[in-house]
Amino acid sequence: MKTERKTSLIGGTTNIILNCNFSEGLHSWRPIHCHAYVASQWSGFLDGIKGSSGENYAVVSKRTEQWQGLEQDITDRVSTGTAYSVSAYVRVDGNIHGKAEVKATLRLQNPDEPAHYSSIGRVLASKEKWEKLEGSFSLTNMPKCVVFYLEGPPGGVDLIIDSVTITRSEHKQSKDVQSPSGIETVIKNPQFIEGLSSWSGRGCNICRHEFTAYGNVKPVSGNYFASATGRIHSWNGIQQDITGRVQRKVSYEISSHVRIFGSSNETEVRATLWVQENGREQYLCISKNQASDKRWTHLKGKLLLHAPFSKAVLFIEGPPAGIDILVDGLVLSPARKLQAAPRPKIENVLYGANIMQNSAFSHGLAGWSPMGSCRLSVHTESPHLLASILKDPSSQQHISGRYIVATNRTAVWMGPSQVITDKLRLHTTYRVSAWVRTGAGGHGRHHVNVCLGVDDQWLNGGQVEADGDQWYEIKGAFKLEKQPSKVIAYVQGPPSGVDIRVMGLQIYAVDRKARFDYLKDKSDKVRKRDIVLKFQGSNAANVFGSALKIQQTENSFAFGSCINRSNIENEDLADFFVKNFNWGVFENELKWYWTEAEQGKLNYKDSDELLKFCQKHNIQVRGHCLFWEVEDSVQPWLRSLHGHHLMAAIQGRLHSLLSRYKGQFKHHDVNNEMLHGSFYQDRLGRDIRAHMFREAHKLDPSAVLFVNDYNVEDGCDSKSTPEKFIEQIVDLQERGAPVGGIGVQGHISHPVGDIICDSLDKLAILGLPIWITELDVSAENEHIRADDFEVCLRECFAHPAVEGVVLWGFWEAFMFREHAHLVDADGTINEAGKRYLAMKKEWLTQTNGDIDYHGEFKFRGYHGSYTVEVATPSGKVSRSFVVDKENPVQVVTLNI
Repeated sequence: MKTERKTSLIGGTTNIILNCNFSEGLHSWRPIHCHAYVASQWSGFLDGIKGSSGENYAVVSKRTEQWQGLEQDITDRVSTGTAYSVSAYVRVDGNIHGKAEVKATLRLQNPDEPAHYSSIGRVLASKEKWEKLEGSFSLTNMPKCVVFYLEGPPGGVDLIIDSVTITRSEHKQSKDVQSPSGIETVIKNPQFIEGLSSWSGRGCNICRHEFTAYGNVKPVSGNYFASATGRIHSWNGIQQDITGRVQRKVSYEISSHVRIFGSSNETEVRATLWVQENGREQYLCISKNQASDKRWTHLKGKLLLHAPFSKAVLFIEGPPAGIDILVDGLVLSPARKLQAAPRPKIENVLYGANIMQNSAFSHGLAGWSPMGSCRLSVHTESPHLLASILKDPSSQQHISGRYIVATNRTAVWMGPSQVITDKLRLHTTYRVSAWVRTGAGGHGRHHVNVCLGVDDQWLNGGQVEADGDQWYEIKGAFKLEKQPSKVIAYVQGPPSGVDIRVMGLQIYAVDRKARFDYLKDKSDKVRKRDIVLKFQGSNAANVFGSALKIQQTENSFAFGSCINRSNIENEDLADFFVKNFNWGVFENELKWYWTEAEQGKLNYKDSDELLKFCQKHNIQVRGHCLFWEVEDSVQPWLRSLHGHHLMAAIQGRLHSLLSRYKGQFKHHDVNNEMLHGSFYQDRLGRDIRAHMFREAHKLDPSAVLFVNDYNVEDGCDSKSTPEKFIEQIVDLQERGAPVGGIGVQGHISHPVGDIICDSLDKLAILGLPIWITELDVSAENEHIRADDFEVCLRECFAHPAVEGVVLWGFWEAFMFREHAHLVDADGTINEAGKRYLAMKKEWLTQTNGDIDYHGEFKFRGYHGSYTVEVATPSGKVSRSFVVDKENPVQVVTLNI
């Protein structure tokens, strides 16, 4: 009689793995060409290893290959179109030092076809403790047989397994797993089963390899992989012509596993699409990642073509000449429209409360531990060194004068630490604040930062350059999106031998609602004024009591976005841009490496067409950028020049671009990111930067000339603090540079309003207009993205020195950062986009009323353009007027 074995419930959801905790021995499990047994803490088989959750765990031994492990057939318990979450606790034992990779894999089998293997999760495991392996998958078609198994460590190493679960996951993004016969891809022969059919070399040779080659390299899935060899250029690789199999305005996803051979150093590998469209060609980077010769790297990305095209070729490229590229399968398929994850529940958060224990050190070292072998002690600061800190009323509440010092540091990561795992809540923005200075053992300034050790990763909680002469404030923020097993807050940074002193370390949850209420009041004062409409003319005598409707048509605050030449070929994207932005900036088309990729061959065709498009739709344009100080962004021919040859090229660039576009760009970013690069300054001296400003002003006096840099606003980068930005601007001005504006890029994560505001306040001291020039906010959950985006936009709109905000894109697949878009690839406006439109609507004044007996109507409204409709005795009359920001009260006289 067959015994029915039921699946188990894990946290209220059904676990489809049978005998998940090995309480029934190895029932339902099978070792793969090796040996397995069930052990416990008391079995005596291993040295007292205790199970992760229950008493028992499985040991897989006598393994001679990495793929040997423990498997379970799950065919009758999975279905297509369902996302599954995978987890298991694993560790290793035997002759091994350090960590070994453990993988969760699916084997999909159809009759008369090779098995298809898909890795669905992995983790680095050690002998010392249990590690949680996590992953996910979704079947897009149902093979005959689906087998789940755990594998990975080198031969000779035992694999230990406990608490295996596979459960349905309603909203979690998952990896699509497809059996060979049902891969929905526009790529022909994607797994190289038919040899190299449909593939060719792009300026090099290509080969197919069976199961093992290149020193026993094994494919991630299937039995074959391909290589591109004999490469003499970085663009050489393996390619396939996909003309006729992809369509414009359709979003595609790419997935491939790649690695390199011939170099022990990691190098970038890219998936690139070459497109021939309307007499011009484009190279679109779809995906890129750092690859090594030690393991396969996953390339994944999205592709969206805007313009009609006549030819499209997809290829893998990137590494320097002489390095082989290995490719294990390539899938390009129509992107799935995933159901948006709901707004996360954020509960039991105590806003404003410091989660750091004993941060004033009133109980000595209670709650604190050293990271590493350094020593901790508590001291009291001299009053004269606290004076500058205590000027700030907010600091007086938590600065006691006591501080902790870390001595005997032998590594940069050593310093005072505290475990805060149980005090954190997911999806909540935490503000970090601390005062630091260095101590004995060092001279000059050193980087000091607050770090968050989140399991095997670390997050930057803010950093500053500090010395021993005074206290320096660290400001930062972070947010956790996934539940960690351990979080440690610690202070680190200076070289070994340099002491660290820390005072008043605070980490607390930010109450955004309270901040928004404050900002709305501030915006009312900064962006609105009192207006008196006075009516005169033939109908004025009879307008007393007449009804009127006032509608603001545009706020004078600038809202813009970057666009590129291909964007405007997509009618839906172009329509959203024109309707919702009044400023534009070209993503790449005005940069020097675009307009003169080869010396002497000028290309202004793309920038001409973009400028014409913007002018047609009355959109003001920023020029970005004349020069770029970061060497990686300088084209090779220019990097080869020195002395007067380089100077001549700079003069040629200035004259060529500024004479062509004189008076047509309202702003120009003169030399981009001077806080992060020094290409021109290193070669031509300190005055070259001011020279660029002076010459640009001579050639186009009407353009406002900007500095432009990143990480200035959020405290995460000690290279680009507001103080250093101010110092740079003042130096330029003293050298005669006509700096007319400050560009703060705004590529920000986990924004905290008062940190942004503090940075803007400091920059505003210079009296120059501030623009946020490249704003994007990245968060996978679009509700969280909308919240973060609102923080940035409200802070900027409420600040009197900020004149405009320009986004660095808004359409999915055409963003600088992933998960930063406002509009999905199919044109759906997501939660972040809806929030943007709602704020723009909020910042337009609408009011109704009646004209008083003085022939006047008074109201308070935002600066910008208006229409008023008056119902006079002789009929409705409409007029337009503009509210400026010069005086507290503006009187507008209208003839009716």
